[in-house]
Amino acid sequence: MKRSLFLFLLLVSCIPVFLGGCGIYSLSGANITGKTINIRTLENRALNVVPTLSQTLTDKLRNRILSQTGLAAVNTEDADYDMIVTIIIYNQNISVMQSTTTSSQNRLTITIEVDFKNRVDEKGSFRQSFTRFADFPANQQLIAVEAGLIESIGNEIADDIFNKAFVNW
Repeated sequence: MKRSLFLFLLLVSCIPVFLGGCGIYSLSGANITGKTINIRTLENRALNVVPTLSQTLTDKLRNRILSQTGLAAVNTEDADYDMIVTIIIYNQNISVMQSTTTSSQNRLTITIEVDFKNRVDEKGSFRQSFTRFADFPANQQLIAVEAGLIESIGNEIADDIFNKAFVNW
């Protein structure tokens, strides 16, 4: 019993040594060595403009990153991480045809472009587009389901960006 307790305490005391050499880790699996991030408000360049879309997606992205990291949000050009995000596509189209004249499913697609600068490690910088979509029944108007679809798609896009920027799996 004493030997088991001794081994357990030895193992627990060595964990900081194993993790300390490779940066700071969080329970999300993120490897974060910087201290600050500048997440700018998303610019909406999509042809179809929803007035609340930019702020909704900005909030989702900020909340995801700040809640999963120890980073401090700043509004300066010299942050350790700098994120410029642009909404480039917001589109509704038919995803499933029931017959040659009737659709059974419609799809809302959102594409955003991210320019991520990692000033701590330039190899972590990237410029990439992220696309997510959600289907909804064709007998429903987009306006009736839009808020819920934006919520769902926004969560998925925020997860995609977070994983690309910080998890590096």
